[in-house]
Amino acid sequence: MKLLVAGIFLILIVETNAQWYNFPIEAAKGAGDMWRAYSNMREANWKDSDKYFHARGNYDAAQRGAGGRWAAEVISDTREWVQERLGHGAEDSEADQAANRWGRDGNDPNHFRPEGLPNKY
Repeated sequence: MKLLVAGIFLILIVETNAQWYNFPIEAAKGAGDMWRAYSNMREANWKDSDKYFHARGNYDAAQRGAGGRWAAEVISDTREWVQERLGHGAEDSEADQAANRWGRDGNDPNHFRPEGLPNKY
């Protein structure tokens, strides 16, 4: 039985070409990317920059690999769930989620960049 389970596990790893041991590192670094985007958004305090920072945080995290993409999705979904429960509009939440998906899918976050936002960001 143990040999069967070990064989199945080995096949799954080989078939998916997974580097499962990188997943937690990617996730931690992706969470760091999300935190940096949030911190930059707070620091910039720039009108209409919310969607840009959503897209950028998700983009940076997803570039880390599967773990980063997973972390970005969990953090984004949790944030929007909390925002909705606190009374923010569903339309604003859906717009944020669209920016989140845009970034996670590897699209250029600058699509949402507001005019005049300093190059530092």
